[in-house]
Amino acid sequence: MTHAIALTVGDVARAAGVAPSAVRFYEKHGVITATRDGGGRRVFDDSASCRIKVAKLAQRVGLTVREIAELFADLSPSAGTQEWGRMAAALVDESERRLADLRTSLAEMQAGGPLCGVVDRLG
Repeated sequence: MTHAIALTVGDVARAAGVAPSAVRFYEKHGVITATRDGGGRRVFDDSASCRIKVAKLAQRVGLTVREIAELFADLSPSAGTQEWGRMAAALVDESERRLADLRTSLAEMQAGGPLCGVVDRLG
């Protein structure tokens, strides 16, 4: 990726398929970072929209925005294939763990009995 491009909030929102408020939300929570141009406007490099798309995927897995920001904390601004591969592996591992938990809960619910016991085991 070329990171010399200075994109506005609107540019990033369009590229990521989100509202401008979502761009500001992800910035506020450390998923993406901005600098300020001479006029004080936020500007982002061209990795911002990709990071938002990946963050949306991570949210579908069930991660909180804080957990997503922690995943991105170790990802360099010019992340290459290897770094993105580690990110993908972490998301796959977390997805599989959560899916296993859901399958266990589903089996417990299908077995009958009090649902409060299922909820108690979920913690």
